[in-house]
Amino acid sequence: MQGKDPVEVIREALAETLVFYYPFAGRLREGHNRKLMVECTGEGILFIEADADVTLEQFGDPLQPPFPCLEELLFDVPGSAGVTRLKCGGFLFGLRLNHTMSDGSGLAQFLTAVGEMARGATAPSVPAVWERYVLNARNPPRVTCTHREYEEIADNKATIIPPDDMAHRSFFFGPSEISALRKLIPPHLSHCSTFEILTACLWICRTIALQPDPTAEMRIICLVNARGKFNPPLLPRGYYGNGFGAPAAVATAGELFKKPIGYALELGKALFYSSRDLHSVGLETSGT
Repeated sequence: MQGKDPVEVIREALAETLVFYYPFAGRLREGHNRKLMVECTGEGILFIEADADVTLEQFGDPLQPPFPCLEELLFDVPGSAGVTRLKCGGFLFGLRLNHTMSDGSGLAQFLTAVGEMARGATAPSVPAVWERYVLNARNPPRVTCTHREYEEIADNKATIIPPDDMAHRSFFFGPSEISALRKLIPPHLSHCSTFEILTACLWICRTIALQPDPTAEMRIICLVNARGKFNPPLLPRGYYGNGFGAPAAVATAGELFKKPIGYALELGKALFYSSRDLHSVGLETSGT
């Protein structure tokens, strides 16, 4: 790619990829009962190019969230994408996406396809599948377990903290930190994943930091990808819409204060496995 303008390479790759992901080139419309639909107008996406008088090194090393100058590097127009050339010869690629169109896995699939097209492919290696109807709820819907994630809860400091009242920092958990946490886990939970252990640990630490009333209910919600959760698969290979649920684990602050990490860990594991009931509650609400 030496000597090639990254703006032109990415612009052309995006245009070629949108042929296969043509709904992204359309426009969202609101229909009956506020149901969203995509009008495939072929208008394409808004693409912006810019130049910045900085080098990548000036953004800091290592480059971790919160990313510096994020707002200056993303043009505030819904549905836009853009490339900023840097003084050092590198570039930054920014993208905005309406979440009703795709989830993180779907967006990653799209961007992988853009990269393939930029390297000369004539079609994405994974076919783009739009089949949103696969997530239609049963008729009538049949819920087989309790979904506490849909409960209405009071807005207080134990549940929602204003962004202006939070400090953003990055923390690295390496092998030694994970090993120390695993020593606190009972034997019957030793097979838990690193993600499950960290989720339980951070849930406890956040609760301790907030110091809520011991009787207050504390909940943690994690996104669970429905891809691979069903046998046979519910979602076809290449599906790039929304295919996730957000189940909740709930415990009182007092329980999280007093009980060992294994208690929160078991609740978290149940949370991840509860995603098996995603289909019964009508995941089409996030897949329109």
